[in-house]
Amino acid sequence: MLIKIHGMRKTVIAAAVLVVVVTTAVLLVVVRGRSDEPAAAPPPAVKTTTVQKGDLTNTRTLQANLGFGAARPVKGSAGTVTKLPAAGQVTELGKELYRVDDQPVVVFFGATPLFRALDTPGVKGSDVAVLMDNLAALGHQVGTRPRDATKAELTPRVVDALKKWQRSLGVEQTGVLQPGRVLVLDRPMRVATVKAQPGAPATEELFELTPTTRLVTMQVPVSEAGAVKADMPVVIVRPDSREIPGKVTSVTTAPAQENNGGQKVDVLVTPDNPADVADLDTAPVRLKITTESRTGVLTVPLTALVALKEGGYAVQLPGGALKAVQTGLYSQDKVEISGDGITDGLEVVTAQ
Repeated sequence: MLIKIHGMRKTVIAAAVLVVVVTTAVLLVVVRGRSDEPAAAPPPAVKTTTVQKGDLTNTRTLQANLGFGAARPVKGSAGTVTKLPAAGQVTELGKELYRVDDQPVVVFFGATPLFRALDTPGVKGSDVAVLMDNLAALGHQVGTRPRDATKAELTPRVVDALKKWQRSLGVEQTGVLQPGRVLVLDRPMRVATVKAQPGAPATEELFELTPTTRLVTMQVPVSEAGAVKADMPVVIVRPDSREIPGKVTSVTTAPAQENNGGQKVDVLVTPDNPADVADLDTAPVRLKITTESRTGVLTVPLTALVALKEGGYAVQLPGGALKAVQTGLYSQDKVEISGDGITDGLEVVTAQ
């Protein structure tokens, strides 16, 4: 019995020793593992940028339309329309535009429409000046026209030139010009839309004319038109997103309309190079207008500004010092700054 107990004690002691050895080994491993952990990483370096000298602009984009400008309706005189022009046709000096009672109505250019029959030699007036100028432009001899248009006279020489022109048209050579046989325009125009049909009275609205040059038109409320001035450069954005230069040619108050939501302004823009829009007829476009600009100013990204507790802003130098600045124009992600010690190339801290 004593021998058995003695053997059990040896077994217990051996087991205890084994537990101590294993525990010690585990502790050594844990302690060793902790001692091998890497040290904490150093704080990241600050991100910096430099003060740069340059230009800042703010632009506004507005919806507009490319076309041929405002249309002008055309009515004839007594008679029946027997032929009309085609849409898109461009008027030409001395050329037939339409026909009334199967007689041609021809285009002249000038400032005064024909308001009476030119049928009496010796009559004077600005309408006679228009006749003389156009006959001369067509190659006919009319003599010297007085500088004062109101003193232009229907002389026998002018009547003779009128007859020769009538012969070239294939009409009766009367030497008399009736107002309904000539349409006087201030410049070449384009037929926009045809309103009438052959057989209609010539006194009705026959067709509409527009300028031949493509223009950009836009209407804006008076309250928003302050930044738009005549002769200011703009950028026209075509439907294909191509940008072309243009210029504001006029800014006028639009006629009052009912329920128009307030007074508006008509803005007319002409492309610098008409060929830039020659492939377009009418289309929606956008206008980029510069509302504010600064040239040769010192700028930093907005993320470089530090708001001061006492108000205002500063920039921070890499060493931690702050320099107070005055801000100017804000443009997208940049801002104009100035202040003591603020120079082109100065390195400053910017937000990460």
